[in-house]
This record gives sequence, C-alpha cells and structure tokens, in this order.
Amino acid sequence: MKKLLFPIFVVLFLFGFKAVTVKTIQGIVTDKSNGQPLPGVQVTIPKSKKGTVTDSKGKYIISVNDADEMLQFSFIGYKTQILKIGSKTQINLALAPDNQTLNEVVVRKVAGLRIGRAEKRIMGDASASMIQYEAAPIYSQNAVISAPTNTESYANIQENAFHNPDQTPLSTFSIDVDAASYSNVRRYLNNGGLPPKDAVRIEEMINYFDYDYPQPEGNDPVNIITEISTAPWNNKHKLVQIGLQGRKMKTEQLPASNLVFLIDVSGSMEQPNKLPLLVSSFKLLTNQLREKDKVAIVVYAGNSGVVLPSTPGNMKNTIKEALNKLSAGGSTAGGQGIELAYKIAGQHFIKGGNNRVILATDGDFNVGASSDKEMEQLIEEKRKSGVFLTVLGYGMGNTKDSKMETLADKGNGNYAYIDNITEARKVLVNEFGGTLFTIAKDVKLQVEFNPAKVQAYRLIGYENRLLQDKDFNDDRKDAGDLGSGHTVTALYEIIPVGVQSSFSPSVDPLKYQENKKKTSKNNSPEMLTVKLRYKQPDGDASKLLQKSVIDASNIFEGASNNFRFAAAVAEFGMLLRQSDFKQNASFDQVISLVKQSMGKDTEGYRYEFLKLVKSSQLLAKDLLTVEDTKDHNEKN
Repeated sequence: MKKLLFPIFVVLFLFGFKAVTVKTIQGIVTDKSNGQPLPGVQVTIPKSKKGTVTDSKGKYIISVNDADEMLQFSFIGYKTQILKIGSKTQINLALAPDNQTLNEVVVRKVAGLRIGRAEKRIMGDASASMIQYEAAPIYSQNAVISAPTNTESYANIQENAFHNPDQTPLSTFSIDVDAASYSNVRRYLNNGGLPPKDAVRIEEMINYFDYDYPQPEGNDPVNIITEISTAPWNNKHKLVQIGLQGRKMKTEQLPASNLVFLIDVSGSMEQPNKLPLLVSSFKLLTNQLREKDKVAIVVYAGNSGVVLPSTPGNMKNTIKEALNKLSAGGSTAGGQGIELAYKIAGQHFIKGGNNRVILATDGDFNVGASSDKEMEQLIEEKRKSGVFLTVLGYGMGNTKDSKMETLADKGNGNYAYIDNITEARKVLVNEFGGTLFTIAKDVKLQVEFNPAKVQAYRLIGYENRLLQDKDFNDDRKDAGDLGSGHTVTALYEIIPVGVQSSFSPSVDPLKYQENKKKTSKNNSPEMLTVKLRYKQPDGDASKLLQKSVIDASNIFEGASNNFRFAAAVAEFGMLLRQSDFKQNASFDQVISLVKQSMGKDTEGYRYEFLKLVKSSQLLAKDLLTVEDTKDHNEKN
C-alpha cells in the first residue's frame, strides 16, 4: 500500500505544480506634455525591486515572471505611475510632469552632524556623452535645490576602422587591464535591459577573464604570447591574438602596502548597492592584509576628513569598526578628498613598497575639481609622487563611468566596477595581487604589419587607449600598468592580401605623383611584429621586448581555448555595440564558441558569461520586435 501511495503523491504534486514562466516587457516612455522620449526613467517591478532605465530614445526592456503584476515608472520632476502588466508584452507610457511646489530643505546626516545643504549637481565634461540628463529642480521658499539626478555618463567611442599598412604600417596603444565594462554590462543584463553601446568597451570585456598563458621566464616580469587563425565572423579574414602574461607572485612575497581607502560618503552613495556594498567590499580586502601593511581611511562629502589614521593591517577589528561607522550625506568634494588621501599616502610612503590610494565612489563629483579635464590634471600631478591609484565604481542610475575611467587611466592605476559582493571578492580577494600590486608600469604595444601579407587590419577595442606612433619610444608618455598575475589580451582582425572586401576599397592610381607600392623585405613569411615597452614600478627608463608572427592558415576549430573564448567575447561585444564590423556575427555562434572553449572554469565566470549571452539574445530579439512594430506603425 505504501508503494502505491508514493506514486499517487508524486502525480498529485506534479499536477499541482505550476512552472514559473518568464517574458519580456518593452516599450517607450515619453513626456506627456510634448511627446518627446524620456531617457533615464526608472522602470521597476515593485514586488522584486528589479529594474532598468530607459535609454537615450526612451526605450526600455525588462524581464518579468508570472508572479509580477505591476510595473512602476518614476523620474524626477514627473508623476510616478504604476501599471498592471496582465498579458501585455509591450507597454508604452506618457509620463505627466509634476509641477507641485515642494517646500522642503534637504537635510542629511553626516558623521553625527545634521547639516542642511542646498545641493547643486554639476554635469561632467561635455566630451562624456551618452545618457547624461539633468533632473527638474525642487523649489523651496529661499533656495533652488536640484533634486538627486538619475544619470549615467559614458565617454563616446568611435570604433576602430580598418587601416591599410601601405599608408599606416604601425598600430600603437596602451594596455588596458580594467574590467569595469564587463561587470557594468552584466548589471544591465541582469536587470533585464541591454546596455548603452558606449558602456561596452570590448577590450575590458575580453580582459575580465583569465587566460591560460605561460608564466614569464627570465628576468622580465611579462612575456608575449601570439596565435593566429580564421575570424569566426568572417572565415575569409584572419584573427591575431596578442597575449601578455604578468608574473604571478605569492601573497607573502608581495612588498609591504601603504594603502589609503578614499571613500565617497556623499548623499549620492546612500543606496544599498553603494555605501553598504562598499563597506562589505573593504572588509573583504581588510581580511587580506598583513601585519607589515598599513591602512588609513579618508572620507569626503561636503568636506573631507580622516576617519582612521594609518593603522597596521593586522588590526582588522579596528579597521572594520571604522568602516561600520560610515554614513552618507552631503555634496561631493572629490578633489579635496583626493588631495588629502595622497597627502596621507605620502606621509607614510614605503620605499620599494606598494603605495596606493583606493578610491571608492559612483564618480559623481560636484564640488571643487569636477570636470573630467580638471580631475585628469589633478591625478596626473599626484601620480608623480609614486603613489598608484585604484578606482572602484559602485551603484546604478547616476554612475559616472567616464570620470572614473579617466581617474584610473591617468593615475597609474586600474578601474573595476563592483555590482555585487561576488564581484568584490573577485577583485579584492581572488585577484588581490593583480588589483593592488604593480609589476610593470607604462606598458605600451606597437604592432608593425607586413603589407605583402596584410591588405588591411583593425584593432578590436582599445579606442580610448590609442597612442601616436612616436609615443612608443617616448618614456615621458604615460600608459597602462600590469599587476601581479594579470593577463592582457588584444585581437587584430586581418584582411589578407588578395581578399576582396568592402572594408578595403580600391583607389584609382594618382595622376600627378608617383604611385609607390611598399613591399616587405626578402618576401618575409612574417605577417606582423609585436613590440612591447615597459618600466619597472619605480623606474623611469623603459625596456623593449618584441616577437614576430608568421603567416599561417590555422583553422579556427583547431585554435586554443584561449583564442576561441577571447574571440567569442569580442563577437559578443560587437553584437551589443551593433558594430559596423560585426559581419556574420550572431548570438548563436557566440553561444556555440563559448561552449567549445570553456576550459578550466574554476570560479564559474565563463559559465556565467554563457548565461548572459543567452539572456542578451532574448532581449535583442525583443528589441528588434519593438523596432519593427514602430517602423510598421510609422509607415501606416
């Protein structure tokens, strides 16, 4: 009887079980008063708090399940609306302006003091385009107070084009070890929306992942690894991978650290995914410190101040107690905080050690030096002290990505975006050495192409790291820094000689001057030569390394996991950017490539990437459906 009851129970359970279904909602939010699209509108599911923001055209996409009943639309200066989802998959909305006068003063609690402050938000440099919108002001009886803005800013990216080696034989750029773009893109996708295309920096997405490159041999702290095969998105083109591997050092072998935690506690850091996540992140880092390390904590809001003087790394409870006492409020005097942090780092400078300021912020500077240019000049001056800079970005809705990237780039440092505690563990625990300990600075690459083999070439990504050819041999020119154990990967797409391509159009012979054709010496089998320059962390003179790549016809299926996975990430980035150079790229192909090149995935980062690609494929299909529907409606 008991044997009979169990199957009956299972059948009854299965009949009673209802699978959770997921669908996507998309639409456009406009201003009811004028019909114009509204960028930056918060679209959230009230029950789960999951959400996204509208893009520059007022469009949004969000994933919901059958338990989600409502969508909330909110934007500063407009009346919040909550709509039922029902069976709808497309919800367009016109938000009505909220002209109500608000007689209130913003009061925030900062370090135990109650301060009334009229806050004025100052937008960043005009060069930082993409999603940068001002909110409507709040009016009080005596002052105009600008409401907390909902903005994100990304520097405009003009994709690298194909170059003819007859005319441009050299390609020169600084390495980029930042990985902020990938975790920021992941945040958008996990919230049910596609990222702005200027948030997608393909080189940072590729370099988010580790690659199984061999460790350097000899005295140099870095080595060059190359591989060549066909390009998966165009099998008539070739793809060249250039990999750099930094020497990995054990934690106990790393030099003593003199760290200054520079923490933004301004009003914009109040949200749960900002200051609370920040504090948890720094506690993880504190657990990695040794007795010979030192830590000071500086905070800044309306003013800057020292919360913890320089303290030995083994006094972990003291450091954590200081972190626990932090609270947010006030405006953001970022320049003052940076000045003070570098001053303290200089007072406790360790010769031959790791002297570093770790800045944690959403990048929303609005008092003192605030524009990208002003902050760039400030950091360039401070880096002369020998103190390096790490920038950790937090939050969503008003993230100033362009500003944080600039700070890290000009401060001999790196930039990571922390979207959750798992990412904090990756950056500050798993990659502790690579994030905080520089083994080679001002690392530059210069590639020379053989015109007898290469009709045209294109560097994939690195648009904001390009250098002039003369900068390669100029030791005064700043470039990227390589941390302990770091890998750096760059990809070039090559159009071989003899292949017809719209990317390499023919030009009629010149009439009034000689038509010279450059050729390589001695019919060399080399396709290109890679040159690298680097300096020791405390050095001023660079050293040159170089390696040649022989032309080969290796099939893509026979390439290494390193090569195929990096190519898959690059292809995914081109799809997200809707690149003019994506050619035959597809989400299906990316998914197939990732499955084939998973390799050793100890932490699960590559498997997570596979899930993101699948989610993106669904979101992209829905976006195309919205576009097609809109085009159809406009035509009719």
